Amino acid sequence: MSSAAQPARRRDAVATREAILAAAVVEFTEHGYARAGVRQIAERAGVTAMMINRYFGSKEGLFAEAVDRSFGPPTIVGDERQGLTRAIAHTLAERTGPGAERLDPFLLTLRSASDPAAADIVRRGIETHVGARLAGLLDGPEAHVRAQLGLALAAGTWLLRAVIGTGALAAADNDRLADLLADMLQPITGETGDAPGGDPDSAAE
Repeated sequence: MSSAAQPARRRDAVATREAILAAAVVEFTEHGYARAGVRQIAERAGVTAMMINRYFGSKEGLFAEAVDRSFGPPTIVGDERQGLTRAIAHTLAERTGPGAERLDPFLLTLRSASDPAAADIVRRGIETHVGARLAGLLDGPEAHVRAQLGLALAAGTWLLRAVIGTGALAAADNDRLADLLADMLQPITGETGDAPGGDPDSAAE
């Protein structure tokens, strides 16, 4: 075997694995863990179901990596400590408003939470990624408890506004909603000086 063949084979393996994982994220997000089939994921990725077991071991193993892939990038909680309260509030209001791009990590959570094994994987994903990210931005005691309270507020807002579409929340002006959310988040973040309508960049000064 030539030395050139081995790197090419490795590149093919990486591409195959990536195709499977990308397909899995879509299937799990759209259908949830229980209803997403290995065969459907394989068809979407252009591989056989046997390849999924080869690369990920099982459907559960694939789901765990799909959760990591979905929850890893920032969506509502960014990486900046300064102006954290209003940054979260504005992003949440904008990302749950009419016509906004869907929040896939929330959908994946909602559609998979009824399965105990999947719920445990999602819990670990939340705690490892967005939970740890937010807790790391908070000063003071009980950072992880406060962080998860903040996530509960975000998840509830998303569910009622973007999924169920309760009237007042669905019709709320984004800027006004961000002001209200900032008031609710302020005790959680511990920031001061976040006056409604203020400059988010000056919130932590």
